[in-house]
Amino acid sequence: MSVAAVIGAQWGDEGKGKIVDLYAQRADYVARYCGGANAGHTIVLAGKKFKFNLMPSGALYPGKTNVIGNGCVIDPKRLLDEITEVKAAGITPTLLISGRAHIVLPYHFELDGAEEEKKGDLAAGTTRRGIGPCYSDKAARFGIRASDLLSQDALSKKLEKMHDLKVKQLGIYGKTFNLGYKDVLSQYSGYGRLLSPYIGDATFALFSAISKKKNVLLEGAQGAMLDIDHGLYPFGTSSNTTAGGACTGTGIPPKKIDEVVGVVKVYTSRVGAGPVPTELNDATGQKIRDKGDEYGTVTRRPRRIGWLDLVTLRYSTWINGFTGIAFTRLDTLAGFDEVKICTHYELDGKKIDFMPQTQEEFARCKPVYKSFKGWLDMPEKEWKAFAKKGYAALPKEARDYLEFISKDIGVPMYIVSVGPGREDTIVLKDVFAK
Repeated sequence: MSVAAVIGAQWGDEGKGKIVDLYAQRADYVARYCGGANAGHTIVLAGKKFKFNLMPSGALYPGKTNVIGNGCVIDPKRLLDEITEVKAAGITPTLLISGRAHIVLPYHFELDGAEEEKKGDLAAGTTRRGIGPCYSDKAARFGIRASDLLSQDALSKKLEKMHDLKVKQLGIYGKTFNLGYKDVLSQYSGYGRLLSPYIGDATFALFSAISKKKNVLLEGAQGAMLDIDHGLYPFGTSSNTTAGGACTGTGIPPKKIDEVVGVVKVYTSRVGAGPVPTELNDATGQKIRDKGDEYGTVTRRPRRIGWLDLVTLRYSTWINGFTGIAFTRLDTLAGFDEVKICTHYELDGKKIDFMPQTQEEFARCKPVYKSFKGWLDMPEKEWKAFAKKGYAALPKEARDYLEFISKDIGVPMYIVSVGPGREDTIVLKDVFAK
C-alpha cells in the first residue's frame, strides 16, 4: 500500500496529467484535491487526446475509483460533459464526488469577469470559470455544496437567499443578471439528479481504502507557484495547490502520504499575469512555444515561455517536501545549441538565491544564468527508442542538464518524459513498487 501525491512544481501546465495517468496504472484510487474547471490536463490514449478540466486523470482506466475531493469546486455542466466524453470512448468511469465539494453557480461566472475588469493591473488573469468567487463563498460560509444538489428543499432554501445577494453584487459592477431564481433552481436541480449516483462521502471512502492497504494517488491541479498562500500573490489561483492542499482537500492526514512527486517541465511556462523573471520574448521563446504546443488547455492562450528557474523550483521543493521529481518535455527543449538555467536572481544590485515575498520585489528580479550545451533534436521514433532503452541511453548533454537540477534541489529523479504518450516515458522509480 502507498499514498502518493503528484504536485505541479512550477506555474502549472507541467504535464501532471500524463504523470498521474502513468501512475494510475498501479493505483486503486485517483483523487483530485483542488481547483476546478480552470485547470486543464491532457491525456493521450491510443493516439487520441482527452482534455479534462475536472475528471481525475485515472478516468481512462476501467476499474479505478476516481475521486473529486472536498477541496475542489465543480462546474456541474462541464463535469457531465466530461463523463459523457469518457463513456463515448467505451469506458464507464467509477466516479465519487465529495458531498463537501462546492458548486460553481451562474453568478460566479459573471462575478469572475466583473471582478477581473475592476482589478485592472492587479487582475490575476483568471480563466473566467467562476473559481475565485466560488471559493470566496466557501470561505464566507455561504456556498452550495454537492450534497445540497441532492435535496430540492436544501438547494431551494440556500439558493433563494443567495440569488438576491448575487444580483445586487453584480449590480454594483454595473452588470445585469438575466436568469431568475427559479431558472437557476431548475437548472441545478437537474444537474443534481444526473450527478446523484456519483455524490458521496469521499473522505470516508479514502480512509477505508487506506485501511484496506489500497494504492491511492492524489492529483493536484495547476502548480505550486499559483498557490493562494505560497504562490505569487495575487497572480495565482484561489486554492491550495501545494502538498498541504492534498491533505485538506481530501481529508488524508500528512503522515499517511508516502511520496510527494514534483512535476518539473524542463523550461518555464506560465499562463496569466504577473512577473516571470526568465521570460523569453524572442524567437527562442516562440520556437519553444510552437514546438511544445504551449497554448492553454482551457483558454488556448499562448503560454509565456522562459528558461528553467531554479530559484522558484528550490522554493517549491521546500514548501512541498518533494521525495522525487518527474521531468517532462525533454524532447521539446532539444535542438538548441545552448540551453540555460536561472540559478540566482539579481535584486536591486544584490545576488540572491531565494524568492522574494512580494510581487513588487519579484518583478525587479533579473535572472542570473548558467549555460549548458544543448542536445540534438531527433525524430519521434528515436525518442521512443530512448524510452525503451532507459535513462542511460539519453544524450549525455540532456543527462547533464537534468542531473544538475536534481542535485541542486536535492531531490532524486523518478521519471523522465520524452513525449506525450504513456510509452514515451522513462521510469526510474515506481511510487507503488512494493
